[in-house]
Amino acid sequence: MLLDQNTFFSDAQALRSTGASTNTLDLTAAGNAVPGRLVLIAHADTAFAGATQVVCALQTSDKSDFSSGVVTLASATLNATQLADTEKNLFALGIPVGMKRYVRMYYTVTGTVTAGAISCFVADVADMK
Repeated sequence: MLLDQNTFFSDAQALRSTGASTNTLDLTAAGNAVPGRLVLIAHADTAFAGATQVVCALQTSDKSDFSSGVVTLASATLNATQLADTEKNLFALGIPVGMKRYVRMYYTVTGTVTAGAISCFVADVADMK
């Protein structure tokens, strides 16, 4: 699996409440929007405590501030047991077609979270170890 720091939406981002990923990807910044099939991967860097559920949604928009035209393309619902496991990836989803210029993750957190950090990134293949 090849990793590029420029394709990380979240890099050990602490999640205590609902909100967007630390980073937004500009798919046309390099002049070529998403060549080939890519995979969206998430990993719990720090075990979550207090979270009963986290929904991770891939969002896209024509505007960098996501002020209008936000479309959710894919999402994964993670339960407390999954969020406590730091040994393997939480999910790997194929990135669907139809993305606009800007892409981010949006995390909807349920529960009173006292600990937990997530990394979410784009890669060329999924390693589910």
